[in-house]
Amino acid sequence: MEPPIKLSAALAHAIQRASGVDVARATLQPVSGGSINMAYRVGVGEQSFFLKCSDADALPQFEAEADGLAALAATNTFRIPQVLGCGATDDDAFLLLEHLNLRPLAGDEDGQRFAGALAQLHHHIGEHYGWPRDNFIGRSPQVNTASDGWARFFIQYRLTPQLERARAKGYAGALGRDADAMLDRVPGLFVDYRPQPSLLHGDLWNGNAAIDEAGRPAIFDPAVYRGDRDADLAMSELFGGFPHSFYVAYRRAWPMAEGYEQRKTLYNLYHVLNHLNLFGRGYLGQAERMVRSLYMELRR
Repeated sequence: MEPPIKLSAALAHAIQRASGVDVARATLQPVSGGSINMAYRVGVGEQSFFLKCSDADALPQFEAEADGLAALAATNTFRIPQVLGCGATDDDAFLLLEHLNLRPLAGDEDGQRFAGALAQLHHHIGEHYGWPRDNFIGRSPQVNTASDGWARFFIQYRLTPQLERARAKGYAGALGRDADAMLDRVPGLFVDYRPQPSLLHGDLWNGNAAIDEAGRPAIFDPAVYRGDRDADLAMSELFGGFPHSFYVAYRRAWPMAEGYEQRKTLYNLYHVLNHLNLFGRGYLGQAERMVRSLYMELRR
């Protein structure tokens, strides 16, 4: 039998001070929390909570996540876990959330409900692209300086920083040869397409989407900003995708503009580059192919 997981006294005290939840004698069960942080289901009596922990320098990431969750919750479109506490000790950072009983999307009805909620979220339109604060995509910084030009925003604050990190890590080759030429041509995609600055989840793969026990669509682990809604739709097709009914229902609720397939590759390049920079060479070939494909299409 594995020994029970215990939090340090300093961390337990910090969590109680921030949230009012006494976790000193809690039961902790490790759960899947992605590839970045440690995650636990915390049992305190008959109550359950969800706890993320990492090194103390992760506090800005947890603070940004809490900000994003609050912004999404304010739209009343999805079920969002309530933020109960966020803070740090000398050694650890933490984020304590409401624990939700969730399951993956499965079947037509789930896809349709999720699509309806996402279309409603995307109808929360702002005045500028970006977000009032910078945040993170995984552990990578994500700059959100307000901009009136979507192509300029995406090039300057999404693709260029990821390409610079990739080059600094030694991933040059075809990625470096074609990337600059591709970036020069990106504005051509947006001559006749001016997306509204929709509120985006920002990291919408199927691992960050679920259905709660009441059948309501739920989202979490956001990287929010205002941008082209196609960016959320594009990422939903990465890493497994969503049910087919989701795409049919979303397009029925809010039809896509012409040129989505090209924009999808552009937007997903950002996430593939981020995975390359976070997790290594296994994503290099995919990134090179995407850069080359965009370059060849945009030079026509």
